[in-house]
Amino acid sequence: MAPKDVSAILKQFRQELVEGDLLHDGDSIGTDDETLLRFLRARQFNLKNAKIMWTNCYEWRKSAEGVGIDELYRRIDPFDYPERDHVFKFWPLFFHKASMTMPTDPYLQPAYPPQTDKSGRPINIHHFGRINTTELYKGVSPDRFWQAFLVNADSLTREVLPAASAAAGERIDGTFVIVDLKGFGTGQFWQMKHLARGAFQVSQDYFPETMSQLAIVNAPSSFTAIWAVMRPWLAKETVEKVSVLGSNYASTLLKLIDADSLPESLGGKCTCDECGEQGKDKPEVGGVEGQVEMGRCAFSSAGPWLVGRQERKAAWLRGERDIALQPGELDKFLQKVTHTSEEPKTGEEAAPQEEETKAESESSVDDNSGPPTPAHEQNLSQVNVRDNGDLDKERPHGHALASGDTAKAGGEDHLDARISPPDDLHANA
Repeated sequence: MAPKDVSAILKQFRQELVEGDLLHDGDSIGTDDETLLRFLRARQFNLKNAKIMWTNCYEWRKSAEGVGIDELYRRIDPFDYPERDHVFKFWPLFFHKASMTMPTDPYLQPAYPPQTDKSGRPINIHHFGRINTTELYKGVSPDRFWQAFLVNADSLTREVLPAASAAAGERIDGTFVIVDLKGFGTGQFWQMKHLARGAFQVSQDYFPETMSQLAIVNAPSSFTAIWAVMRPWLAKETVEKVSVLGSNYASTLLKLIDADSLPESLGGKCTCDECGEQGKDKPEVGGVEGQVEMGRCAFSSAGPWLVGRQERKAAWLRGERDIALQPGELDKFLQKVTHTSEEPKTGEEAAPQEEETKAESESSVDDNSGPPTPAHEQNLSQVNVRDNGDLDKERPHGHALASGDTAKAGGEDHLDARISPPDDLHANA
């Protein structure tokens, strides 16, 4: 429970961080009040412990993988790196859409993705049944995979949540995580156990309070043993947000997510057929009994974080702006896409356009190198661990499997400022 004097504690926390040279304008860790509040909530508003957590995170961001998370993000684009499709095929984890307020401009309304989480939260989906580290490491090295995980985790606070907030018209601070265990067994769990634990540690220590809910679906009978191993990794606050469901989970998810936005593989209707170049054809699934059928949703990254991203990224790399979608930018970028040829020209206006179109058509035969068209983001709920439960309890604050809560809820326990890949990362290669 938050103390009554939150504003005073927040003010003091900010002052101590500034005086300790731990907070500067433009820091990618985030400098707004809500970011600071996430760290305070993660340590129950204990200033000393919150400052320790912030310091560890700040130092990790400077030293991650020997180059720092900012440089790593420049080198590996979480939405477009060469091995991404291979990684997602054998360790699928992806962000998928977010609810949006409709724009007032009627031309822009058809361009908006359908609503997903009805609270405006992006959905973070993990298909554990498809995890196969043997096949994974045939197409990506263990170190490269770990680095890709780190930038994917960082994309949540750097791009995904700001875009979700811009789309919803209000602050969105957490994700709705869905972990699908169809086809997942104890053999796979032991194969990826240390990697999963390392991922939890990074998420809880460096991206605290960014998971709002976690629904585990298609839980097999063996999950009781698996959960007994996993539960100690999680803070009490995280465990309280978890709901373990069996195979009859669809109706529960659909209370919170529109059917048109929930992937077809999870009982919804979304196939991401509208995602254009961002979507991929359905991959081949054969060879492993019980594997979930993944469609384009798993590869599309569909969501407001992709709106105008090519332009935003190019400007960010030039040092001209932050890469995140800012409030008010959504309509501007969508307008560039939808207003290019909305109304046909007539008379004198039509002839020049026809000539230009013809010239462009002829030149396109020899030149297809241009950039693709850009693709088209607090009250959060608390869930409890229970079989076939409902995800219906209200939670006052927002908190992904790729971005979780505090590693230990009670105090000063924290990891070393530089988390390395799990010890057995190379052993499984």
